[in-house]
Amino acid sequence: MRLKDFPQVKNIIFDLGGVLINIDYKATENAFKNAGIKNFDELFSQAKQARLFDNLEKGLVDEDTFKDGLRLLSNVNLSDKAIDDAWNAMLLDFPKHRIELLQKIRKHYKTFLLSNTNELHIPVFENLIEKEYGIANFSSLFDKIYYSCRVQMRKPDKEIFELVINENNLNPQETLFIDDSIQHVQGAKNAGLNAIHLQQMDVLQLFENE
Repeated sequence: MRLKDFPQVKNIIFDLGGVLINIDYKATENAFKNAGIKNFDELFSQAKQARLFDNLEKGLVDEDTFKDGLRLLSNVNLSDKAIDDAWNAMLLDFPKHRIELLQKIRKHYKTFLLSNTNELHIPVFENLIEKEYGIANFSSLFDKIYYSCRVQMRKPDKEIFELVINENNLNPQETLFIDDSIQHVQGAKNAGLNAIHLQQMDVLQLFENE
């Protein structure tokens, strides 16, 4: 499927990790395993995660509580810095063509970011895009940004999609959601949105001939 398959679309909601920024979940898994949490893959993955990670993404626990919880859950006494470094290891880079794509399509569509993320990751990827492209205000690339930890909701729950729809007076049938996790795509469809599961292709390919 491509954008051209949705001629009625006027609004586009992007996921962040795996769509705009390259993510390597294995890098974080390996970093935690090397630090001593040998079963980290049982606690966290792209498809599922322990409640502690859900609570972090919903902003229901602060950074210190999360780190204490991870130490308790794993029974490994890692330093704050070791946790920060391992947790942020998954954040790689923003390819230039994706930034250029965002800048281009804003001339024709309303664009939004909807990300399951947390207060430990946000400053890292926001600093990354400023360092790489001189974009000091990440939100300038979108009409509005929604971080799960700041609205206390997360994908794939229907309510977070409804929040974006209602706050911006969007017509769901004129709105397209793009994500690399199938459960989030299904959540968007449950909220009445058009949705594309981005797999084995770059987001740029969805906009061919645009």
